[in-house]
Amino acid sequence: MHRLQDLIRLHREGEGSRVIARQLRMGRDTIRHYLRALAAAGLLDGEPEELPELEVLRRALAEQLPPRPPARQVSTLEGWREVIEAMHRRGAGPRAIFDRLRLEHPDFPGSLSALKRLCARFSRERGVAPEEVAIPVETEPGALAQVDFTFVGKLYDPDQGVLRKCWLFLMTLGHSRHMHCQLVFDQKVTTWVRLHVEAFEHFGGVPRVIVPDNLKAAVIRAAFAADDDPAIQRTYRELARHYGFRIDPAPPRSPEKKGKVESNAKYVKRNFFLPRELADVVVARTELQRWVREIAGTRVHGTTGRRPLEVFEAEERVALLPLPSSRYEIVQWKRAQLHRDCHVQIDGAFYSAPWRLVGTDLWARCTRASVVLYHQDERLWTHARVPRGRRSTIESHLPEGRRDLRHRSSEHWLERAKAIGPETLLLVQEVFASDDVLSKLRAVQAIVTHLVKHPRDRAEAAARRARHYDSRSYVAIKNILRQGLDLEPLEQVSRRWSKGSRFARNPQDFKETLYGNAR
Repeated sequence: MHRLQDLIRLHREGEGSRVIARQLRMGRDTIRHYLRALAAAGLLDGEPEELPELEVLRRALAEQLPPRPPARQVSTLEGWREVIEAMHRRGAGPRAIFDRLRLEHPDFPGSLSALKRLCARFSRERGVAPEEVAIPVETEPGALAQVDFTFVGKLYDPDQGVLRKCWLFLMTLGHSRHMHCQLVFDQKVTTWVRLHVEAFEHFGGVPRVIVPDNLKAAVIRAAFAADDDPAIQRTYRELARHYGFRIDPAPPRSPEKKGKVESNAKYVKRNFFLPRELADVVVARTELQRWVREIAGTRVHGTTGRRPLEVFEAEERVALLPLPSSRYEIVQWKRAQLHRDCHVQIDGAFYSAPWRLVGTDLWARCTRASVVLYHQDERLWTHARVPRGRRSTIESHLPEGRRDLRHRSSEHWLERAKAIGPETLLLVQEVFASDDVLSKLRAVQAIVTHLVKHPRDRAEAAARRARHYDSRSYVAIKNILRQGLDLEPLEQVSRRWSKGSRFARNPQDFKETLYGNAR
């Protein structure tokens, strides 16, 4: 649904299907398919900034595009693969191969489109063809920036006191070739987003298009393909919407499509890292920033023949998009399963969601201060952040009748008993005091949980009767209420003998009777 929001925005801005297909990595037929459905639902008209909510889009598509049976998972040409590959290596095209197989093998089951897909797969497996070579394109000031990570070895991390693998983050402006560099120890989504924010603030503006790589070990690994990771997409797209830039990712295994940043990465490693024996990351970061300003920024670039920093200050800085009025709050989208305890785990902490969704996957929009849980684009709850190992639990998310069982302190259950009445409080106190070794918490939980389901006067009467006859178990109280004994008056029996059977006679009375008869 969040990709369809971008489709609607680009359509409202007047972009054609070719531009939309390139930006969203979608086929033009797919774009037309969705545009027809959205037009039928009346969602295409409006301002680009006022996009339909995700839930509205989901309902509209459910009405306009009912689910279709899943596509075939195994190709019909799998058994003919070796024969087709042999003809393809000899230079035969899909049509020629199809015609021969159809002529010579009446049992050939494949279609021409399936054979074309298989031949395209062979071409990809064989390697880059001449027509796939990237052609250098001149970039207007402020129009484009390319970003990448590159491994630079191990550096000492003073925070952890050990040597750690270190990566260099680069953002290179396409026109001036001016760059922003930073050294980091991870490639997490939050790190990726934070580095973009720092780069924009370093340049004093935002390029109109960002070209990221499908990083092999980190946050954007094939993130914009058909089988992408939507968690990464949502995080990066939210950043793009805040700053107003568009994302145009390089295809997988195509570093030549972002040659400017690739060239700068090699230059930094060759000119900065090789002549220096750097061990501490703090020292390396300080020296790197000085090198970018005084060496990389003032050199004569081999392609442009100009100094990157001078071109940036003279032509590109003013062409960048202005920074927003408010600094971007780093957001991370995560997918997490709701476990049997009605909580999802986010960064080692636990956050509750309605118990009827146990076993389903939820989306979590995570910031420094909050975790917002979503199910099928519908917001469930906004939790405040809690430390690792702690829980944020909303009582209404737990099943009624069982939610109180999570409280394990005797003080909580004494307060619950006191809220019912004084007789219940005395009963609970006596149950807790009945054994100096064995914990009676579970017994008290069962008693209070059962009494609270009944009217206060009946609960108090049942507690009074249980205390009167020294029957303080959950079963006894349950039977009193089930049989209606709490509605009957108490028998006036002596309380001097408080142990044993309810029908036992007082020993003193027995003694007087025995010796009185003897006399």
